[in-house]
Amino acid sequence: MELQGRVIVVMEPREGTSARGPWKSQQYVIETHDQYPKKMVFDIFGADRIDQFAIKAGEEIIVSFDVDAHEYQGRWFNNIRAWNIQRVDAAAVQAAGSPASATPTQGTQAPAGGSQAPFPPTTSGSDADDLPF
Repeated sequence: MELQGRVIVVMEPREGTSARGPWKSQQYVIETHDQYPKKMVFDIFGADRIDQFAIKAGEEIIVSFDVDAHEYQGRWFNNIRAWNIQRVDAAAVQAAGSPASATPTQGTQAPAGGSQAPFPPTTSGSDADDLPF
């Protein structure tokens, strides 16, 4: 899977030692450019990969990732691990995200039968019930 967005948080790396030797992992938060922006946290595992990608806050990137889930004490957790990072030109993103001209499109124009009112006229009766049904 892939997701494009801007890196908004670079968290501190985590390190440890397992039975196979030392390990290092670092998490990042990316925000999309959708109408309703979404945030996603992902991690990169391995000191060599962290150094290879060298992600900085504010960068525009495309993250290729795998989603996996694991169970711990009866609860399930998602793990989103990046396996490739591609840098994107920020100027291209701004040009693509700029609003279009103010001219209405075919889908936003009023219907052709403009003489017909969208709602029936209201009656000014003495009814105590003003509900339309």
